Amino acid sequence: MQSGPAVEARGRSLEDLLSERTEVNRRFFTDEAERVARLCHRMAERFARGGRLVAIGRTPAARSDARHVAVEFVHPVIVGKRALPALALAGEGGDLVAQLELAAEPDDIAIAFGLEEGDAEAAAALGAARARGCLTIAFAPESSAEWAFEPPSSDPFVRQELSETLYHVLWELVHVFFEHRGLLEGRAVEAVHDTGASSFLYPFLAERETDLEAVIADVRDSVLLKAEDVGALREQTLTEGAGELLAAAATLRSTFDSRGKLLCLGNGGSATDAMDAVADFREPPSLGAGEDGRPWPARPALDLTEDPAILTAIANDIGIEAVFARQIIALGREGDAVLTLSTSGNSVNVIAALAEARRRGLRTVAMVGYEGGRIAAERLADHVVITRSENLPRIQEAQASAYHALRELVESAGAEGVH
Repeated sequence: MQSGPAVEARGRSLEDLLSERTEVNRRFFTDEAERVARLCHRMAERFARGGRLVAIGRTPAARSDARHVAVEFVHPVIVGKRALPALALAGEGGDLVAQLELAAEPDDIAIAFGLEEGDAEAAAALGAARARGCLTIAFAPESSAEWAFEPPSSDPFVRQELSETLYHVLWELVHVFFEHRGLLEGRAVEAVHDTGASSFLYPFLAERETDLEAVIADVRDSVLLKAEDVGALREQTLTEGAGELLAAAATLRSTFDSRGKLLCLGNGGSATDAMDAVADFREPPSLGAGEDGRPWPARPALDLTEDPAILTAIANDIGIEAVFARQIIALGREGDAVLTLSTSGNSVNVIAALAEARRRGLRTVAMVGYEGGRIAAERLADHVVITRSENLPRIQEAQASAYHALRELVESAGAEGVH
Protein backbone atom coordinates (compact mmCIF):
# COMPACT_ATOMS: atom_id res chain seq x y z
CA MET A 1 0.00 0.00 0.00
CA GLN A 2 1.25 3.43 -0.87
CA SER A 3 2.86 5.28 2.03
CA GLY A 4 2.23 8.89 2.95
CA PRO A 5 -1.07 10.70 3.51
CA ALA A 6 -4.06 8.54 2.61
CA VAL A 7 -7.29 9.70 1.08
CA GLU A 8 -10.14 8.50 3.26
CA ALA A 9 -13.62 7.42 2.25
CA ARG A 10 -16.36 7.72 4.86
CA GLY A 11 -13.45 8.37 7.23
CA ARG A 12 -11.71 5.16 6.13
CA SER A 13 -8.49 4.57 4.23
CA LEU A 14 -7.99 2.09 1.41
CA GLU A 15 -6.50 -0.23 4.02
CA ASP A 16 -9.75 -0.05 5.96
CA LEU A 17 -11.83 -0.73 2.87
CA LEU A 18 -9.73 -3.80 2.08
CA SER A 19 -9.72 -5.07 5.66
CA GLU A 20 -13.51 -5.04 5.89
CA ARG A 21 -13.90 -6.85 2.58
CA THR A 22 -11.37 -9.51 3.55
CA GLU A 23 -13.10 -10.32 6.83
CA VAL A 24 -16.66 -10.23 5.49
CA ASN A 25 -15.75 -12.36 2.45
CA ARG A 26 -14.15 -14.98 4.68
CA ARG A 27 -17.04 -15.07 7.14
CA PHE A 28 -19.80 -15.17 4.52
CA PHE A 29 -18.43 -18.03 2.46
CA THR A 30 -17.29 -20.03 5.48
CA ASP A 31 -20.86 -19.89 6.80
CA GLU A 32 -22.59 -20.47 3.46
CA ALA A 33 -20.33 -22.82 1.46
CA GLU A 34 -22.39 -25.95 2.02
CA ARG A 35 -25.69 -24.22 1.30
CA VAL A 36 -24.19 -22.82 -1.89
CA ALA A 37 -23.13 -26.33 -2.93
CA ARG A 38 -26.64 -27.69 -2.30
CA LEU A 39 -28.19 -24.79 -4.20
CA CYS A 40 -25.97 -25.61 -7.20
CA HIS A 41 -27.42 -29.13 -7.10
CA ARG A 42 -31.01 -27.87 -7.01
CA MET A 43 -30.35 -25.40 -9.84
CA ALA A 44 -28.82 -28.17 -11.95
CA GLU A 45 -31.98 -30.23 -11.54
CA ARG A 46 -34.02 -27.32 -12.88
CA PHE A 47 -31.70 -26.77 -15.84
CA ALA A 48 -31.70 -30.52 -16.63
CA ARG A 49 -35.51 -30.41 -16.85
CA GLY A 50 -35.38 -27.52 -19.31
CA GLY A 51 -35.65 -24.67 -16.81
CA ARG A 52 -34.07 -21.26 -17.22
CA LEU A 53 -32.55 -18.68 -14.94
CA VAL A 54 -34.73 -15.55 -14.65
CA ALA A 55 -32.89 -12.63 -13.04
CA ILE A 56 -34.93 -9.73 -11.65
CA GLY A 57 -33.73 -6.19 -10.93
CA ARG A 58 -35.58 -2.88 -11.05
CA THR A 59 -33.22 -0.19 -9.73
CA PRO A 60 -30.14 0.81 -11.77
CA ALA A 61 -27.75 -1.07 -9.46
CA ALA A 62 -29.99 -4.14 -9.20
CA ARG A 63 -30.48 -4.18 -12.96
CA SER A 64 -26.71 -4.39 -13.47
CA ASP A 65 -26.55 -7.56 -11.36
CA ALA A 66 -29.56 -9.09 -13.13
CA ARG A 67 -27.97 -8.50 -16.51
CA HIS A 68 -24.57 -9.67 -15.26
CA VAL A 69 -25.76 -13.05 -14.01
CA ALA A 70 -27.82 -13.59 -17.18
CA VAL A 71 -24.92 -12.95 -19.55
CA GLU A 72 -22.62 -15.26 -17.59
CA PHE A 73 -25.01 -18.22 -17.93
CA VAL A 74 -25.90 -17.55 -21.57
CA HIS A 75 -22.36 -16.82 -22.75
CA PRO A 76 -19.89 -18.91 -20.73
CA VAL A 77 -16.30 -17.75 -20.99
CA ILE A 78 -14.57 -20.74 -19.36
CA VAL A 79 -13.46 -23.67 -21.52
CA GLY A 80 -15.77 -26.64 -21.09
CA LYS A 81 -18.73 -24.71 -19.70
CA ARG A 82 -21.90 -25.08 -21.73
CA ALA A 83 -24.36 -22.27 -22.28
CA LEU A 84 -27.39 -22.38 -19.98
CA PRO A 85 -30.61 -20.44 -20.69
CA ALA A 86 -31.06 -17.19 -18.78
CA LEU A 87 -32.81 -13.87 -19.17
CA ALA A 88 -32.97 -10.63 -17.19
CA LEU A 89 -36.16 -8.74 -16.36
CA ALA A 90 -35.35 -5.11 -15.58
CA GLY A 91 -37.21 -1.91 -14.80
CA GLU A 92 -37.12 -0.55 -18.33
CA GLY A 93 -39.37 -3.42 -19.41
CA GLY A 94 -42.24 -2.21 -17.26
CA ASP A 95 -43.80 -3.65 -14.13
CA LEU A 96 -41.67 -6.56 -12.92
CA VAL A 97 -44.61 -8.67 -11.75
CA ALA A 98 -46.29 -8.36 -15.15
CA GLN A 99 -43.03 -9.26 -16.90
CA LEU A 100 -42.50 -12.23 -14.60
CA GLU A 101 -46.00 -13.58 -15.12
CA LEU A 102 -45.54 -13.47 -18.89
CA ALA A 103 -42.05 -14.98 -18.93
CA ALA A 104 -41.61 -17.41 -16.02
CA GLU A 105 -42.30 -21.15 -16.20
CA PRO A 106 -42.61 -23.62 -13.29
CA ASP A 107 -39.18 -25.23 -13.75
CA ASP A 108 -37.35 -21.89 -13.89
CA ILE A 109 -35.00 -20.41 -11.30
CA ALA A 110 -35.69 -16.82 -10.21
CA ILE A 111 -32.99 -14.69 -8.60
CA ALA A 112 -33.91 -11.20 -7.38
CA PHE A 113 -31.71 -8.19 -6.67
CA GLY A 114 -32.51 -5.03 -4.75
CA LEU A 115 -34.67 -6.59 -2.04
CA GLU A 116 -32.27 -5.48 0.67
CA GLU A 117 -33.05 -1.90 -0.40
CA GLY A 118 -36.74 -2.48 0.24
CA ASP A 119 -37.75 -2.79 -3.41
CA ALA A 120 -41.39 -3.87 -3.09
CA GLU A 121 -41.82 -4.44 -6.83
CA ALA A 122 -38.88 -6.83 -7.03
CA ALA A 123 -40.13 -8.60 -3.88
CA ALA A 124 -43.58 -9.01 -5.42
CA ALA A 125 -42.06 -10.41 -8.62
CA LEU A 126 -40.05 -12.91 -6.60
CA GLY A 127 -43.21 -13.93 -4.73
CA ALA A 128 -45.01 -14.41 -8.02
CA ALA A 129 -42.14 -16.58 -9.26
CA ARG A 130 -42.34 -18.80 -6.20
CA ALA A 131 -46.11 -19.11 -6.54
CA ARG A 132 -45.58 -20.26 -10.12
CA GLY A 133 -43.25 -23.04 -8.95
CA CYS A 134 -39.88 -21.43 -9.65
CA LEU A 135 -36.92 -22.07 -7.38
CA THR A 136 -36.23 -18.67 -5.80
CA ILE A 137 -33.00 -16.97 -4.64
CA ALA A 138 -32.43 -13.58 -2.98
CA PHE A 139 -29.90 -11.68 -0.89
CA ALA A 140 -32.26 -10.56 1.87
CA PRO A 141 -33.30 -12.93 4.69
CA GLU A 142 -36.75 -11.41 5.10
CA SER A 143 -37.66 -12.19 1.49
CA SER A 144 -39.98 -14.95 0.31
CA ALA A 145 -37.09 -16.76 -1.37
CA GLU A 146 -36.47 -20.42 -0.62
CA TRP A 147 -32.75 -19.70 -0.76
CA ALA A 148 -32.07 -16.41 1.02
CA PHE A 149 -28.51 -15.24 1.66
CA GLU A 150 -27.56 -12.37 3.94
CA PRO A 151 -24.17 -10.76 3.23
CA PRO A 152 -22.87 -9.79 6.70
CA SER A 153 -22.30 -6.10 6.00
CA SER A 154 -24.41 -2.94 5.98
CA ASP A 155 -22.19 -1.43 3.27
CA PRO A 156 -24.10 -1.68 -0.06
CA PHE A 157 -20.85 -1.88 -2.02
CA VAL A 158 -19.55 -4.81 0.03
CA ARG A 159 -22.93 -6.55 -0.19
CA GLN A 160 -22.92 -6.21 -3.98
CA GLU A 161 -19.40 -7.63 -4.22
CA LEU A 162 -20.35 -10.67 -2.12
CA SER A 163 -23.49 -11.20 -4.18
CA GLU A 164 -21.47 -11.02 -7.41
CA THR A 165 -19.01 -13.61 -6.16
CA LEU A 166 -21.89 -15.82 -5.09
CA TYR A 167 -23.70 -15.76 -8.42
CA HIS A 168 -20.42 -16.31 -10.26
CA VAL A 169 -19.77 -19.36 -8.06
CA LEU A 170 -23.28 -20.67 -8.75
CA TRP A 171 -22.62 -20.30 -12.47
CA GLU A 172 -19.24 -22.06 -12.24
CA LEU A 173 -20.28 -24.96 -10.03
CA VAL A 174 -23.81 -25.75 -11.23
CA HIS A 175 -22.08 -27.58 -14.07
CA VAL A 176 -20.66 -30.16 -11.68
CA PHE A 177 -24.16 -31.49 -11.04
CA PHE A 178 -25.71 -30.68 -14.37
CA GLU A 179 -23.05 -32.77 -16.09
CA HIS A 180 -23.39 -35.58 -13.53
CA ARG A 181 -26.96 -36.53 -14.31
CA GLY A 182 -27.01 -39.55 -12.04
CA LEU A 183 -27.36 -37.10 -9.12
CA LEU A 184 -30.36 -35.23 -10.53
CA GLU A 185 -34.00 -35.94 -9.71
CA GLY A 186 -36.79 -35.40 -12.20
CA ARG A 187 -34.44 -35.06 -15.14
CA ALA A 188 -35.79 -35.47 -18.66
CA VAL A 189 -32.59 -37.08 -19.99
CA GLU A 190 -31.89 -40.53 -18.58
CA ALA A 191 -28.16 -40.73 -19.28
CA VAL A 192 -26.37 -41.15 -15.94
CA HIS A 193 -22.97 -39.61 -16.61
CA ASP A 194 -22.29 -36.72 -18.99
CA THR A 195 -19.29 -34.59 -18.12
CA GLY A 196 -18.73 -33.57 -21.71
CA ALA A 197 -15.85 -31.27 -22.61
CA SER A 198 -15.35 -30.18 -19.01
CA SER A 199 -14.58 -33.64 -17.61
CA PHE A 200 -10.93 -32.68 -17.13
CA LEU A 201 -12.05 -30.00 -14.67
CA TYR A 202 -13.85 -32.46 -12.39
CA PRO A 203 -12.01 -35.82 -12.38
CA PHE A 204 -13.92 -36.98 -9.28
CA LEU A 205 -17.23 -37.09 -11.16
CA ALA A 206 -16.55 -40.38 -12.88
CA GLU A 207 -15.92 -42.01 -9.51
CA ARG A 208 -19.11 -40.86 -7.77
CA GLU A 209 -22.07 -41.65 -9.94
CA THR A 210 -24.49 -41.96 -7.02
CA ASP A 211 -22.68 -40.45 -4.01
CA LEU A 212 -24.35 -37.05 -3.76
CA GLU A 213 -22.88 -36.14 -0.36
CA ALA A 214 -19.35 -36.75 -1.55
CA VAL A 215 -19.86 -34.44 -4.52
CA ILE A 216 -21.55 -31.85 -2.28
CA ALA A 217 -18.43 -31.93 -0.09
CA ASP A 218 -16.16 -31.41 -3.10
CA VAL A 219 -18.25 -28.51 -4.35
CA ARG A 220 -18.32 -26.96 -0.86
CA ASP A 221 -14.52 -27.10 -0.78
CA SER A 222 -14.42 -25.52 -4.22
CA VAL A 223 -16.64 -22.66 -3.01
CA LEU A 224 -14.21 -21.98 -0.16
CA LEU A 225 -11.22 -22.03 -2.52
CA LYS A 226 -12.88 -19.59 -4.90
CA ALA A 227 -13.70 -17.24 -2.02
CA GLU A 228 -10.08 -17.44 -0.86
CA ASP A 229 -8.88 -16.72 -4.39
CA VAL A 230 -10.97 -13.57 -4.76
CA GLY A 231 -9.88 -12.39 -1.32
CA ALA A 232 -6.23 -12.64 -2.36
CA LEU A 233 -6.91 -11.02 -5.73
CA ARG A 234 -8.84 -8.17 -4.16
CA GLU A 235 -5.86 -7.54 -1.85
CA GLN A 236 -3.46 -7.51 -4.82
CA THR A 237 -5.66 -5.12 -6.79
CA LEU A 238 -6.27 -2.60 -4.02
CA THR A 239 -2.73 -2.78 -2.63
CA GLU A 240 -0.66 -2.80 -5.80
CA GLY A 241 -3.13 -0.47 -7.47
CA ALA A 242 -3.41 1.98 -4.57
CA GLY A 243 -1.41 4.73 -6.22
CA GLU A 244 -3.35 4.44 -9.47
CA LEU A 245 -6.69 4.47 -7.63
CA LEU A 246 -5.76 7.54 -5.60
CA ALA A 247 -4.57 9.39 -8.69
CA ALA A 248 -7.66 8.32 -10.64
CA ALA A 249 -9.87 9.60 -7.81
CA ALA A 250 -8.17 12.99 -8.02
CA THR A 251 -8.66 13.02 -11.80
CA LEU A 252 -12.35 12.22 -11.56
CA ARG A 253 -12.95 14.71 -8.76
CA SER A 254 -11.27 17.41 -10.84
CA THR A 255 -13.43 16.38 -13.80
CA PHE A 256 -16.64 16.70 -11.79
CA ASP A 257 -15.55 19.95 -10.12
CA SER A 258 -14.99 21.39 -13.60
CA ARG A 259 -18.50 20.31 -14.66
CA GLY A 260 -17.23 17.41 -16.72
CA LYS A 261 -18.85 13.99 -16.91
CA LEU A 262 -17.76 10.34 -16.76
CA LEU A 263 -18.32 7.90 -19.62
CA CYS A 264 -18.14 4.17 -18.74
CA LEU A 265 -17.81 1.15 -21.01
CA GLY A 266 -16.96 -2.54 -21.24
CA ASN A 267 -17.97 -5.78 -22.97
CA GLY A 268 -20.14 -8.62 -21.65
CA GLY A 269 -19.85 -8.94 -17.88
CA SER A 270 -17.63 -5.87 -17.94
CA ALA A 271 -20.48 -3.99 -19.63
CA THR A 272 -22.69 -4.76 -16.63
CA ASP A 273 -19.91 -3.61 -14.31
CA ALA A 274 -19.78 -0.34 -16.27
CA MET A 275 -23.55 -0.16 -15.77
CA ASP A 276 -23.06 -0.65 -12.02
CA ALA A 277 -20.34 2.01 -11.82
CA VAL A 278 -22.62 4.52 -13.57
CA ALA A 279 -25.45 3.69 -11.16
CA ASP A 280 -23.12 4.30 -8.21
CA PHE A 281 -22.08 7.71 -9.52
CA ARG A 282 -25.54 8.86 -10.59
CA GLU A 283 -27.46 7.45 -7.61
CA PRO A 284 -25.08 7.30 -4.61
CA PRO A 285 -25.94 4.62 -2.03
CA SER A 286 -27.72 5.66 1.14
CA LEU A 287 -24.57 5.07 3.18
CA GLY A 288 -22.58 7.33 0.90
CA ALA A 289 -21.86 10.09 3.40
CA GLY A 290 -18.72 11.79 4.60
CA GLU A 291 -17.67 12.64 8.14
CA ASP A 292 -19.98 15.68 8.08
CA GLY A 293 -22.95 13.34 7.59
CA ARG A 294 -23.96 14.84 4.27
CA PRO A 295 -24.77 12.38 1.46
CA TRP A 296 -22.55 12.18 -1.56
CA PRO A 297 -23.70 14.29 -4.51
CA ALA A 298 -24.95 12.61 -7.67
CA ARG A 299 -22.25 12.79 -10.34
CA PRO A 300 -22.86 13.02 -14.11
CA ALA A 301 -22.07 9.68 -15.74
CA LEU A 302 -23.09 7.97 -19.00
CA ASP A 303 -23.21 4.24 -19.71
CA LEU A 304 -21.99 3.66 -23.26
CA THR A 305 -23.27 0.05 -23.17
CA GLU A 306 -26.85 1.06 -22.42
CA ASP A 307 -28.50 1.66 -25.80
CA PRO A 308 -28.79 -1.51 -27.93
CA ALA A 309 -29.97 0.46 -30.96
CA ILE A 310 -26.77 2.53 -30.98
CA LEU A 311 -24.55 -0.49 -30.28
CA THR A 312 -26.09 -2.70 -32.95
CA ALA A 313 -26.25 0.08 -35.55
CA ILE A 314 -22.55 0.86 -35.20
CA ALA A 315 -21.57 -2.83 -34.98
CA ASN A 316 -23.61 -3.71 -38.07
CA ASP A 317 -22.72 -0.74 -40.24
CA ILE A 318 -19.11 -0.08 -39.21
CA GLY A 319 -17.83 -2.86 -36.97
CA ILE A 320 -17.74 -3.94 -33.34
CA GLU A 321 -14.41 -2.15 -32.84
CA ALA A 322 -16.15 1.24 -33.25
CA VAL A 323 -19.12 0.83 -30.89
CA PHE A 324 -17.58 2.89 -28.08
CA ALA A 325 -15.27 5.20 -30.04
CA ARG A 326 -18.18 6.51 -32.12
CA GLN A 327 -20.11 7.31 -28.93
CA ILE A 328 -17.11 9.15 -27.50
CA ILE A 329 -17.01 11.23 -30.68
CA ALA A 330 -20.69 12.04 -30.26
CA LEU A 331 -20.89 12.50 -26.49
CA GLY A 332 -17.41 13.22 -25.16
CA ARG A 333 -16.12 16.71 -24.53
CA GLU A 334 -12.66 17.94 -23.65
CA GLY A 335 -12.38 17.75 -19.88
CA ASP A 336 -14.64 14.69 -19.55
CA ALA A 337 -13.30 11.36 -18.31
CA VAL A 338 -13.64 7.73 -19.43
CA LEU A 339 -13.65 4.62 -17.24
CA THR A 340 -13.08 1.35 -19.12
CA LEU A 341 -13.30 -2.19 -17.77
CA SER A 342 -11.68 -5.14 -19.54
CA THR A 343 -10.67 -8.55 -18.22
CA SER A 344 -8.03 -8.97 -20.94
CA GLY A 345 -6.74 -5.45 -21.53
CA ASN A 346 -6.82 -6.26 -25.25
CA SER A 347 -10.41 -5.65 -26.36
CA VAL A 348 -10.19 -3.79 -29.67
CA ASN A 349 -13.25 -1.63 -29.06
CA VAL A 350 -11.97 -0.59 -25.63
CA ILE A 351 -8.55 0.27 -27.07
CA ALA A 352 -10.19 2.27 -29.87
CA ALA A 353 -12.29 4.14 -27.31
CA LEU A 354 -9.25 5.04 -25.22
CA ALA A 355 -7.41 6.28 -28.32
CA GLU A 356 -10.37 8.43 -29.37
CA ALA A 357 -10.72 9.79 -25.84
CA ARG A 358 -7.09 10.88 -25.80
CA ARG A 359 -7.38 12.55 -29.19
CA ARG A 360 -10.29 14.59 -27.85
CA GLY A 361 -8.69 15.62 -24.56
CA LEU A 362 -10.63 13.27 -22.27
CA ARG A 363 -8.95 11.83 -19.18
CA THR A 364 -8.85 8.04 -19.01
CA VAL A 365 -8.99 5.32 -16.35
CA ALA A 366 -8.72 1.61 -17.18
CA MET A 367 -9.27 -1.46 -15.00
CA VAL A 368 -7.78 -4.55 -16.62
CA GLY A 369 -7.02 -8.19 -15.84
CA TYR A 370 -4.31 -10.70 -16.77
CA GLU A 371 -1.05 -8.72 -16.81
CA GLY A 372 -2.81 -5.67 -18.21
CA GLY A 373 -2.68 -6.54 -21.91
CA ARG A 374 -1.96 -3.82 -24.45
CA ILE A 375 -3.69 -1.19 -22.33
CA ALA A 376 -1.08 -1.54 -19.58
CA ALA A 377 1.91 -2.43 -21.77
CA GLU A 378 1.41 0.57 -24.05
CA ARG A 379 0.04 2.83 -21.31
CA LEU A 380 -3.09 3.57 -23.31
CA ALA A 381 -4.88 5.12 -20.31
CA ASP A 382 -3.78 7.82 -17.87
CA HIS A 383 -4.46 5.54 -14.89
CA VAL A 384 -4.33 1.74 -15.14
CA VAL A 385 -5.40 -0.59 -12.31
CA ILE A 386 -4.31 -4.19 -12.93
CA THR A 387 -5.95 -7.28 -11.42
CA ARG A 388 -3.30 -9.95 -12.02
CA SER A 389 -5.28 -13.08 -12.81
CA GLU A 390 -6.52 -15.08 -15.78
CA ASN A 391 -9.68 -16.19 -13.96
CA LEU A 392 -12.43 -14.04 -15.48
CA PRO A 393 -15.02 -14.23 -12.67
CA ARG A 394 -12.40 -13.43 -10.04
CA ILE A 395 -11.08 -10.51 -12.13
CA GLN A 396 -14.54 -8.99 -12.36
CA GLU A 397 -15.15 -9.42 -8.62
CA ALA A 398 -11.88 -7.71 -7.72
CA GLN A 399 -12.59 -4.95 -10.25
CA ALA A 400 -15.95 -4.36 -8.55
CA SER A 401 -14.05 -3.66 -5.33
CA ALA A 402 -11.73 -1.33 -7.24
CA TYR A 403 -14.44 0.82 -8.82
CA HIS A 404 -16.41 0.88 -5.58
CA ALA A 405 -13.28 2.11 -3.77
CA LEU A 406 -12.77 4.66 -6.54
CA ARG A 407 -16.33 5.91 -6.07
CA GLU A 408 -15.69 6.48 -2.37
CA LEU A 409 -12.31 8.09 -2.91
CA VAL A 410 -13.74 10.63 -5.36
CA GLU A 411 -15.80 12.19 -2.58
CA SER A 412 -12.81 12.78 -0.31
CA ALA A 413 -10.34 13.74 -3.03
CA GLY A 414 -11.38 17.39 -3.17
CA ALA A 415 -11.21 18.03 0.56
CA GLU A 416 -8.24 15.89 1.51
CA GLY A 417 -6.08 15.94 -1.61
CA VAL A 418 -4.63 12.80 -3.20
CA HIS A 419 -0.99 11.90 -2.74
